[in-house]
Amino acid sequence: MKSLPTFHDAVVVGAGHNGLVAACYLAAAGRRVLVLERSGYLGGATTSQRVFPDYDARLSRYAYLVSLLPPKIVRDLGLDLTLLQRRIASYTPFVREGSHQGLLLSNADELHNRLNLEALHPNDYRGYQKLQAVNQIVAGKTWNSFLQPLRSRRAWERLFATNEEKAAWRWLVERPIGELIETHIHDDVLRGVLLTDAKIGAFTHAHDPSLLQNRTYFYHVVGNGTGEWRVPAGGMGSLAEALEQRARQLGVTLLTNAEVLHLRPGGQRHTVVYRHKDKLHDNLIETHATHVLMNAAPAVLSKLLNQPSAATPEDEGSVFKINLLLGKLPRLRQSGVRPDDAFAGTFHINQSYGQLMVSFGEAASSQLPTMLPGEIYCHTLTDASILSPELARQGYHTLTFFGLDLPYRLFVQNNETAKTTVIGKFMSGLNAYLDEPLESCLATDRNGNPCLEAKSPVDLEREVGLPQGNIFHNALGWFFAEQESETGTWGVDTEHENIYLCGSGARRGGAVSGIPGHNAAMRALGK
Repeated sequence: MKSLPTFHDAVVVGAGHNGLVAACYLAAAGRRVLVLERSGYLGGATTSQRVFPDYDARLSRYAYLVSLLPPKIVRDLGLDLTLLQRRIASYTPFVREGSHQGLLLSNADELHNRLNLEALHPNDYRGYQKLQAVNQIVAGKTWNSFLQPLRSRRAWERLFATNEEKAAWRWLVERPIGELIETHIHDDVLRGVLLTDAKIGAFTHAHDPSLLQNRTYFYHVVGNGTGEWRVPAGGMGSLAEALEQRARQLGVTLLTNAEVLHLRPGGQRHTVVYRHKDKLHDNLIETHATHVLMNAAPAVLSKLLNQPSAATPEDEGSVFKINLLLGKLPRLRQSGVRPDDAFAGTFHINQSYGQLMVSFGEAASSQLPTMLPGEIYCHTLTDASILSPELARQGYHTLTFFGLDLPYRLFVQNNETAKTTVIGKFMSGLNAYLDEPLESCLATDRNGNPCLEAKSPVDLEREVGLPQGNIFHNALGWFFAEQESETGTWGVDTEHENIYLCGSGARRGGAVSGIPGHNAAMRALGK
């Protein structure tokens, strides 16, 4: 071992956006900070990359939109970041009585939404409003607490004081989310669209007694008090780039190709052992720090500490991502709906309530779903800047598909074969609603290969270090202290003094938020 006599106030393990947020806050407070990143780039799962080398298009391989990033973090760190509203909320095609129909919801035209929802069922607009009111009550009560120490469950319950607030608490915190949806919504398609927020990234169902679906739903509808998901101008990587720029200005030492191998706790002085590779050298280095902040999953921390870790059934990831570059958007079978409207929001396929029940049951029996449910995002209809001006003029677009009910277990034995099958199911599932096959719209590289890239949970584990492909690092927790000992803490502590979680596996982690990075930095600063 080549031992270097280095010392830092804090070492951050992992240069994803949460690690960079933590590093910036610490450096701004005058701390000496070293960030160690095992890959050759900064930003982790939030980077934008030229996925298809023959085309000047920068796609986000792993992440998609932003909802949970608090404006306070952007202001505190002086980040150059713009989030754009999507004019369309969602489009869901379906076939009813032999006719191709669809539910198009707007982010701006409430009359349009009312007419469309009442066309599904006379009472569904009223029910949709009631459900949204529940979301707003919970979001309005809880959102501003995410950058504060944890309160107890009992303290939170007391804050939900009126009859409406008490009902909202029961619906979202105490009873399976399926009851809320089934009580207020009648149409099977709309029920499925709403349930999607409870399933993205988690292998769960409407009436799961663990309430994993409720916790997942909560984080999808609470962001910034509105739950609206926005598009980062310049691509997902613009957040990581803004954080990197700020970190360098603050004097943070950023080291890529630096894989942490061991962590030895030492009370007031911890030892971090990492391998640093460059073009000429491959060095094993030992450094020391007062604080260590882990922007990696708790299971990764256990491995670095040579401690066992046991995953629970709730920790299994369940998301399949497909990135595509299109020469043009495909036409739809439903007449009167333009492609640039249908794809401008979240495009849902095979996500009716009944279909989601069937697909979960099949996956739980270790079978790939017969009809693959999922949702599609088109970044370029809101922000074309991720394309070169020439590609934008020619009408190119990017699509991102997130498949549901595709848990890690289905890809462990034969990842590549299972991926090929899923891609085929995605194509046929989407083509059922298109007036021209998606294959004919795909861009191709110089060798004639389609510009399509797929990432299974196994790929996410191998490439980004997500145990079992869980995009949240582990099962999402509640927004309150689940144990009495957590009350008044930041939700980032580990069993070792001055070693903190600053990634998605911390309390109130998950998604692109920067919240656990902020909270771990506050803990390290003694706030």
